[in-house]
Amino acid sequence: MEMIGLYPTWFEAGVGSGWIVGLIATAHVLFSHTSVGAAIFFAWLANYAYRHDRPKLLEFIRRYGLFLLVFSYVLGSITGPGIWYSTTVASPRGISALIHSFVWMWATEWVFFVIEVVGVYMLVYLVGRIDVKTHTRVALIFGLASYTTMLIIVGILSFMMWPGKPEWNEAGGVLNAFYGPNTFAQLGMRTAFMFSIAAVVGGIVAARFEDAELKKSIARKLAVLGIVATLSGAGMLQWYLATLPPTADVMLQNRLPAYFPTALMAVVAGTLAYFVLTFVQPRALVSAVAGVMTVVILVFGLWPEEVARESIRKPWVAGQYVYSNQVVGADVPGMGVKSEIPKIEAHGFLQTHVFVPQGQRVVTDDNRLEVGRTLALATCSNCHSLSATGMRPLRNYFAGSHTESEIAEYLQAALAGGNTLYMPQIPLKDDEARALAAYILSTTPQAGVNTAQASVAAPAKE
Repeated sequence: MEMIGLYPTWFEAGVGSGWIVGLIATAHVLFSHTSVGAAIFFAWLANYAYRHDRPKLLEFIRRYGLFLLVFSYVLGSITGPGIWYSTTVASPRGISALIHSFVWMWATEWVFFVIEVVGVYMLVYLVGRIDVKTHTRVALIFGLASYTTMLIIVGILSFMMWPGKPEWNEAGGVLNAFYGPNTFAQLGMRTAFMFSIAAVVGGIVAARFEDAELKKSIARKLAVLGIVATLSGAGMLQWYLATLPPTADVMLQNRLPAYFPTALMAVVAGTLAYFVLTFVQPRALVSAVAGVMTVVILVFGLWPEEVARESIRKPWVAGQYVYSNQVVGADVPGMGVKSEIPKIEAHGFLQTHVFVPQGQRVVTDDNRLEVGRTLALATCSNCHSLSATGMRPLRNYFAGSHTESEIAEYLQAALAGGNTLYMPQIPLKDDEARALAAYILSTTPQAGVNTAQASVAAPAKE
């Protein structure tokens, strides 16, 4: 019998593999968005400084650029590979799906990233050492190269939500995968917010200038950039939400915390108030306050946004054909991909997964809990923590006085036929469902009571 080429599951017991990826990715978004927003701002500011004979503004570019070398490019170059490593072990088939579709796009992005890194060094160290025209061109090339990296990455991120065009499913191809309505909506939203982030982080540098007039000039430019970007971002977010697939709408309405919209609006309002304050009263711009605002945006803005973006993509992890638990759940003729659901339905998950221990391929009374844990790891742990802490603990969904039979019945009703939009289709056999139910039951706070109920209920059913 042909097996399904699933990989072993990476399981982090404390917070779950999903949160590890999320923490690294959120930090990387802060670093990368700051660099792209600052790069575009530098291109404009350098041109403005030369045209209006304001050489002191170039000193801000130099200092901010030096700050970015560590803040964005060193830390970003650490968290970037961190994302690759963590996502590869957490979602190997998801990454494989992206590489098979976009390997040359990623190669192109890396070329522009090299130009960007060389560009920031040239922009910083050649201030006052080359002629105006050449330095302006360096600033422009740096800004365009930086923005091109975002354009490519956003195309890949939008594909993870769903392919750009319906034709991709039948024909494949990068141009069909990219450039759908969600691509440009997400690009617009991220562009607006990258300017907001760059303006906040830029305040850390601007606040250190002793020249009061120069500080005032820079503070107001950053404030105007931030105000326009924050208001535009709020509008772009509405456009982005209008381009989401139907499953994402269900997730937004039913699976995200009720406080999420209010919290997001509070962050936007707080950021806007900060920019208004620094515009009206530039003396209020202090490095410590700008640093605190950066952390606020990271913790209360970027982190919830990244969590929400990951959540509304469920049950898929890439292209609406690779499930979050790594099972291929849909045919993609254009890529020569076939769904693995019929094979699992026919033979069971335990018989088709390569890395199931040989002694667990058949469920017995002696190994039921071990088999249940193996099934939970393979089918559930990418989205649910198996402990009491972490991401969506599985035990919290069955905290009542449920019996093993009731949990098994629910698992098969909800998952076997793919009837739950936000969870993968998992056509478990009866003995697999009972084993998984037994394991879930053993993790709940009332495990002893429920086990007793199950033992009483079982003879009656027989």
